[in-house]
Amino acid sequence: MSAGQARRVALAAQGFTDPRPKGAADLRGLRRVFGRIGLIQIDSVNVLVRSHYLPLFSRLGVYKPELLERAAYGRQRELFEYWGHVASLLPVTTQPLLRWRMERAAVDSWGMIRRLQEERPGFIEEVRKMVAELGPVSAGDIAEPRQQKAGPWWDWDDTKSAMEWLFYTGEITCSTRRGFERVYDLTERALPPEVVATPTPEPAQAHRGLIKIAAHALGVATEPELRDYFRQSPADSKRAVAELVEAGELTEVSVQGWSAPAYLDPAAKIPRKVDATALLSPFDSLVFERKRTERIFGFRYRLEIYVPAPKRVYGYYVLPFLRGESLVARVDLKADRQGSLLRVPAVHSEIGHDLGGICEDLAGELLRLADWLGLSGVAPPVAGDLAKPLKAALNKQK
Repeated sequence: MSAGQARRVALAAQGFTDPRPKGAADLRGLRRVFGRIGLIQIDSVNVLVRSHYLPLFSRLGVYKPELLERAAYGRQRELFEYWGHVASLLPVTTQPLLRWRMERAAVDSWGMIRRLQEERPGFIEEVRKMVAELGPVSAGDIAEPRQQKAGPWWDWDDTKSAMEWLFYTGEITCSTRRGFERVYDLTERALPPEVVATPTPEPAQAHRGLIKIAAHALGVATEPELRDYFRQSPADSKRAVAELVEAGELTEVSVQGWSAPAYLDPAAKIPRKVDATALLSPFDSLVFERKRTERIFGFRYRLEIYVPAPKRVYGYYVLPFLRGESLVARVDLKADRQGSLLRVPAVHSEIGHDLGGICEDLAGELLRLADWLGLSGVAPPVAGDLAKPLKAALNKQK
């Protein structure tokens, strides 16, 4: 395959050749996106909007956030939270494929849990009983008085630690959220009965199933990229890929400019052209594997949230801008909710791309984003080589 074909395959697999619905997207659109990409990464940063709301907007355009919330936490639940890529929203049908991870977690507890098991025997089981008796509950609902901070970053008391471990082992799950706080319940009460009743596949079968979802979502990928999608181990992933190739469910290919063998989803489409426009969350599955992003798009992407402000190159919360089949700009964005404005602290073009039409298309996406966020407009861009032409394009489209 040529590098261009691989790039277009990747974009099509991620849903960027699917037409956006007319008007607000509905449940069918949500199902289509999750059917394409398999998971959405959750992140807590709220400077623009929490990241897990953006991938649907990038692919579907305007939709009501309540659509995602109902699918994840409503009575007719179609999604659930678990450690997929990292913290992720996934279709409930994927839950059986992740039970091997839950079982491993139960015998491979982290240091804080080992301390709890040694110092407070029976405490974790007591927490589980309280969730069973009182759930849905948050850690704060049943927590003991605040204990000494466990480390420089985390302020979890023993109750929260126990609940997170029970969540990791699959005994409890996230029933809903209050703000961004997890509220837990027993898994068998929170998930649909037919999912709970689904037989647990053998680990090798589950690893193959997860690699197939990853291959469908990526279109064409190296083995480490397939592995990374659900954070599987090298041994499990390599074995699964080899078995799927032997079974004809993956096709080994070489891609121009790629140093490693690649694997193609046999159902993947190779479009002749991709005509997409989208602002991408920093944690969008199209770009969350940074080495792949650089190899496919020539786009070196690093999030600068934790970089001191004077040392930032592009900004605090920078979204790549997809136009056609290229990542052509970087847009630092902030939702000023008090001022009801979408602020653009900086906007930079990518070297090597024709600037013609970029600002017009980007202005349209920014205005749609502001409207979707319930903001009254887009503030004039402040810095970057595209600030002046983008300001002019925004003025034309207001």
